[in-house]
Amino acid sequence: MSSIYQRLEELGLELPQSPPKGGIYAKAKRTGNLVFTSGQGPIVNGKPAATGKLGLEVTVEEGQQMARLAVLNCLSVLEEEIGDLRRITQVVKLLGFVASGPAFYRQPEVMNGASQLLVDLFGERGEHARSAIGTNNLPLNFPVEIEMIVEVV
Repeated sequence: MSSIYQRLEELGLELPQSPPKGGIYAKAKRTGNLVFTSGQGPIVNGKPAATGKLGLEVTVEEGQQMARLAVLNCLSVLEEEIGDLRRITQVVKLLGFVASGPAFYRQPEVMNGASQLLVDLFGERGEHARSAIGTNNLPLNFPVEIEMIVEVV
């Protein structure tokens, strides 16, 4: 079985630098064998990769890509917290917020971008519980924000 770092390389992906905090909170918090991330958006090089709402300025496919970027940022935060992503025994849950236009109801499809990436990286250990919630606005006008819970050793 290849490690998550090998899988990232095989998929042509790199972990971004952990995004800076946007307020007074911890980027990640561990209790027992669980680590919770704070919400992460699709930040690339310190700026949102896209802005706007799904169903208006952002397509489902673009939203899926933004969800992938947000999960990569979650993984970066986790690496900063635990030191090595190989310590993740399983992905437990994703909570996804999708900035949505008034007639947009495809939030689960958007979050599939993040879920698929985690399965591609971790295999069965990447399968997780998930919520996909539509909202009217997100910080920095992100189209997507994701929180992640993982189990570690």
